[in-house]
Amino acid sequence: MGAWVMATTAVLLFAPMTQKDAAAATAALASADPAVRTRGACDLRALGSGALTALPKLTALLDDGSPVDAAVCGDRTWRFHGSQDSTSPGEQAASALVAIGSPAYDPLTKVLKGPAWIGRANAAWALGAMRNKNAVPLLSQSLRDGEAPVRSKSAWAIGALSGSEAVPALVEALKDSDAGVREQVAWALGAIGDRRAVNALTKSLKDTDAGVRKQAAWALGAIGG
Repeated sequence: MGAWVMATTAVLLFAPMTQKDAAAATAALASADPAVRTRGACDLRALGSGALTALPKLTALLDDGSPVDAAVCGDRTWRFHGSQDSTSPGEQAASALVAIGSPAYDPLTKVLKGPAWIGRANAAWALGAMRNKNAVPLLSQSLRDGEAPVRSKSAWAIGALSGSEAVPALVEALKDSDAGVREQVAWALGAIGDRRAVNALTKSLKDTDAGVRKQAAWALGAIGG
């Protein structure tokens, strides 16, 4: 059997298997058990673009903040900071949407403006992880979200995207009432490396929160200021 025939046969054999796996994982997203929903999202992430048919249901799952043991998917479990004791179906759905790629961009931007803050936070992370700089203006607006987790993940996403156009908004966000947000904003400014942030970061060296002061010092070092 020639190599071309063998390769074609392999593709034909693999395609139904992928479709079957995607269908089973998609069905799991509707389970009453949050751990099963989470594993379904992890399985879909492993399929990458092969999970495209599950995009609507994954998008709807972004609002699901049900706590689940972080080890639920083993090595396939995505974690925002890598140290949480728990994850959620929504977090893993966000990771699966990133794996699907560009078709998930528009649905994520809609969730970023949606009513559920958990969904907005997960969408903000996903937009940063997708590496699409078109999201920076939207994420800049989310720095003024009413919920701190949304503001924090929006700041992370802007930093991950090296969104220098958002530096003025980030500088303003260094005054956020939440210390965790201020710390993430300081990281983002250091990751971007724009000298326009030096004065504001220098002031943050006197922040009332030690974590913010430490991150501001790191950011200044990263900028070279």
